Amino acid sequence: MSNNEPVIELKGVTKLYKQGKLEVMALRGLDLVIQPGEFTAICGPSGSGKSTALNLIGALDDATSGTVKLEGQDLGKLNRRGRSNLRRDRIGFVFQAYNLMPVLTAYENAESVLALQGASAKERKETVMALLAEVGLEGMEHRRPDELSGGQQQRVAIARAIASRPAVVLADEPTANVDSETAEKLLDIMEELNREHGITFVFSTHDPRVMKRARRVVQLVDGRVAADDVKEGSA
Repeated sequence: MSNNEPVIELKGVTKLYKQGKLEVMALRGLDLVIQPGEFTAICGPSGSGKSTALNLIGALDDATSGTVKLEGQDLGKLNRRGRSNLRRDRIGFVFQAYNLMPVLTAYENAESVLALQGASAKERKETVMALLAEVGLEGMEHRRPDELSGGQQQRVAIARAIASRPAVVLADEPTANVDSETAEKLLDIMEELNREHGITFVFSTHDPRVMKRARRVVQLVDGRVAADDVKEGSA
């Protein structure tokens, strides 16, 4: 990817869901460009299309029409294996419900993507131990999810998301299940990872704390961009 190429580009994207005889248009000609290194929140009321947009960017769903590109690659032209490889190698996910494997330790959860990529045990250990320390979990690598608080589980999820140095981390309501103090600490971690390592973060959220921290806030209403605000000094 060239330095001038967007990491994410949506052009004229629509998404139609069919629920029996009912048709729901979740996105209506959405245009959106995300540049490398952004720390952007996509927000809006329930039903605005923000989670749908994240699912399309993450190659978890297909657009009904329009194009979705990641690092210049048209996701609509990828087969199932190609999409799976793209998610493994170029996209990190942080979910509201953490989505950790309950039988695996914090270390094993965080290293899972690297293992799928075929990284050596030495490389996995060096990367994961450094990341767990960076997100404040040093010494907790052998704990399973049920031995960790919600905030600690989300820290494991963040470490897992960035272990492979993806092009973008997609965070879907990452602060929804934690208290205010923990939410602020999680945002501190993600903000530092963004600034120190240049990792692109895109949030789907209705949390004012996330919107306050984001350097760009894209407001969706009825599947369209209603406002797109870049904060002063963010360029």
